[in-house]
Amino acid sequence: MPKFMDYHPTLKLPPDAIQMLTEATKAGKVDQFGVKQLELYHNNEQGGAWCILEGPNEAAIHSHHNAVGVPVEGQVKEVKGVL
Repeated sequence: MPKFMDYHPTLKLPPDAIQMLTEATKAGKVDQFGVKQLELYHNNEQGGAWCILEGPNEAAIHSHHNAVGVPVEGQVKEVKGVL
């Protein structure tokens, strides 16, 4: 399954949202678009969140974000890992 990365430059996540994302990621939850969160890096002091997701295509990644009310503000890039 392809992996994608996107960036939300102004996003600040409340602690309950971080907890919910952590639990869903650890459980390997896959949403209705076939997208699974693999990692999330965030900086609530300056704002910004980087998402690493697994999904069938870029359109599914956009649908995933739109469904949770966090549309992608920039580009979605397919990425390959080194490990």
